[in-house]
Amino acid sequence: MAEHAPRRCCLGWDFSTQQVKVVAVDAELNVFYEESVHFDRDLPEFGTQGGVHVHKDGLTVTSPVLMWVQALDIILEKMKASGFDFSQVLALSGAGQQHGSIYWKTGAQQALTSLSPDLPLHQQLQDCFSISDCPVWMDSSTTAQCRQLEAAVGGAQALSCLTGSRAYERFTGNQIAKIYQQNPEVYSHTERISLVSSFAASLFLGSYSPIDYSDGSGMNLLQIQDKVWSQACLGACAPHLEEKLGPPVPSCSVVGAISSYYIQRYGFPPGCKVVAFTGDNPASLAGMRLEEGDIAVSLGTSDTLFLWLQEPRPALEGHIFCNPVDSQHYMALLCFKNGSLMREKIRDKSASRSWSKFSKALQSTEMGNGGNLGFYFDVMEITPEIIGCHRFNAENHKVAAFPGDVEVRALVEGQFMAKRIHAEGLGYRVMSKTKILATGGASHNRDILQVLADVFGAPVYVIDTANSACVGSAYRAFHGLAGGRDVPFSEVVKLAPNPRLAATPSLGASQVYEALLPQYAKLEQRILSQTRGPLE
Repeated sequence: MAEHAPRRCCLGWDFSTQQVKVVAVDAELNVFYEESVHFDRDLPEFGTQGGVHVHKDGLTVTSPVLMWVQALDIILEKMKASGFDFSQVLALSGAGQQHGSIYWKTGAQQALTSLSPDLPLHQQLQDCFSISDCPVWMDSSTTAQCRQLEAAVGGAQALSCLTGSRAYERFTGNQIAKIYQQNPEVYSHTERISLVSSFAASLFLGSYSPIDYSDGSGMNLLQIQDKVWSQACLGACAPHLEEKLGPPVPSCSVVGAISSYYIQRYGFPPGCKVVAFTGDNPASLAGMRLEEGDIAVSLGTSDTLFLWLQEPRPALEGHIFCNPVDSQHYMALLCFKNGSLMREKIRDKSASRSWSKFSKALQSTEMGNGGNLGFYFDVMEITPEIIGCHRFNAENHKVAAFPGDVEVRALVEGQFMAKRIHAEGLGYRVMSKTKILATGGASHNRDILQVLADVFGAPVYVIDTANSACVGSAYRAFHGLAGGRDVPFSEVVKLAPNPRLAATPSLGASQVYEALLPQYAKLEQRILSQTRGPLE
């Protein structure tokens, strides 16, 4: 077989909840290589389920930091074994699951800067972390610290105006505060605190990478207007925190050249640049090339809804982050914790563990589900704060169960109606030019996308890969290489493939859902006022 001509490229990485993934994107913006390492399957010795450890209290959720390091070792060895030509990599960037934090032990910088190319990373970094199991976005154990932070700055709305969000349990500042309060000695022996994104970038740099503005917006610590750490928030969380975090940087910054470790061990070129890593949701915005007026929906472990904003209006729900591809603008994000795992649970229970039967259930039931509405929260939801399964018939009476097909539609319609209601609560309106861009695992299911189009009354498009955080990271690497803030992102990605139309609203959908949405919103309020009970 003839050898392929070398392809100059950028790599896009994604350190997500359940796996590490990488894509290679060439100068014409074609994805020509993908690889992944799945934590539960490929690293069973860490004993994770869904990439995490859920602790006995049901609130504390962590991941082993060395599992992430070892996953990078494995994926690079797989690339090397496949004949991947590292010498053609111009730059790399990446994404990390948001909010998670990594605690580098005093002296770890020295180990990072003196890596031996003869050994894998995990063997050299095993003593570099003051906390071996790091808190991740699924953790909800910091309610006390959230209340303390809000009180310190004048309340929840004041904190939201300052940092883009009221205090959330998973946000990094509150996690740091808990660690400081419960393990002050561990905190004092920590020389640097990274987000998952800046931690991953640090591995490639061989030194500590700064936190970028966009992922830094998910910490309850960054003033999103001034793009500096809030002294009031830092002081409320832990002492000497600013020096442990380091100064934040624009998301399109080139933070340095790749460590000599990768040059010697894998054949990366010495000139390979590392562009600041960011959060997985901001990276997905880049990957989908979101435009003003559009909505993006990521259907993954958690479901997220986000859009581009010029004038942020922080509120008590949802989040405003600095925009990852334009540091003068912002993005809004609504996060829903019960995403793909909830869909899989209902698939297993009501559709014989079959996505095909799940789709048939959606096809065989009518829009609006005959007035049968459902709320499905296996774990405590973020938006809104509800747990349990709550089903209502057409007369708004609570019922114990639905037939299988009705259950499937109630789940999918309910998930998308909640997204629209909470987006509109932040002032968003579906416009005639609105496009919905869908990504994540469920974006492969046309019947799920049809319900999305119907509920929002707008066409749904998909990009050619569900790895939008990876692809967005590769695009961002090209953007950083081209000059970052001095070059519009849209100019850098104009050759990228256009999204593909997947679903358009069905005839009559707007009438059905305009009638149902207020009803769904009222029921949600009813549940909020009545229940905080265990899962039914």
